[in-house]
Amino acid sequence: MADTQNSIDKVSGVSTTGHEWDDIRELNNPLPRWWLYTFYACIVWGIAYTIYYPAWPLLTSATEGLSGWHSRSEVTEEVTKLRALRGPLNDKIAKASLEEIKKSPELLSFATAQGAAAFATNCAPCHGAGGQGAKGYPNLHADRWLWGGSLATIQQTITHGIRWESDPETRVSAMPSFGRDGILKEDQISTVADYVMSFTNRADKSADLAAGKKIFEENCAACHGSDGKGNRDVGAANLTTRVWLYGDSKAAIQERVRLGGGGVMPAWTGRLDEPTIKSLTVYVHGFGGGE
Repeated sequence: MADTQNSIDKVSGVSTTGHEWDDIRELNNPLPRWWLYTFYACIVWGIAYTIYYPAWPLLTSATEGLSGWHSRSEVTEEVTKLRALRGPLNDKIAKASLEEIKKSPELLSFATAQGAAAFATNCAPCHGAGGQGAKGYPNLHADRWLWGGSLATIQQTITHGIRWESDPETRVSAMPSFGRDGILKEDQISTVADYVMSFTNRADKSADLAAGKKIFEENCAACHGSDGKGNRDVGAANLTTRVWLYGDSKAAIQERVRLGGGGVMPAWTGRLDEPTIKSLTVYVHGFGGGE
């Protein structure tokens, strides 16, 4: 880009701004009047809008605006109307057992709709909008429940969470860090990963499965069972399926053995009322095969 003195363009007869790029000069054409008038009108409208509605931030609050309207007041009003509308059915949900809700077409329809809304707001960020899960977050459609997929166990999980320290009734088991804590050496981790792969017939032909089985029985069978089918009482995964939280490759298995640990799920008691938790339970239960 080059700056040259203002000159008159020979072709158009319009003065230039003095800016030039690759021998192309910028003409100094004024903006159209309609565009200027629209721009000025938008400025006036913007100023009037911030006077009429709450807008300008202050040290501890904001300007009230001449209208007296507040988004918080409108939301509160809408929530109050919604609660009044849902009130009678929510009362029925609160009094009914989960089994009674499933058997009643009216309550089941309402609980499913309310549960879907609660799921989208509170659960979808981790489990996905459709409950399909993600790495580290269970797929709720797979019918492979870590802690059980009955109505009662799902309600327990939603109510008290998993490894949620502030809830005394939360489930707290965790997988040891076999590598990081020096329980197993790296070659042992590789060997036991080969054995775990054998549960789904994917172990390498050269793998020493006898040695892997010995390591597994000494370190893993207490939770996952000698057959690898898991234990829902402690949230130990079933290793005989291809449904894995962190991936089912040998590298992914080695990483879990090496690092151990376990995910955390919030306890929703106190955040969601009882009818909402029941509705969410019924909705999630519908994902997993109806245990």
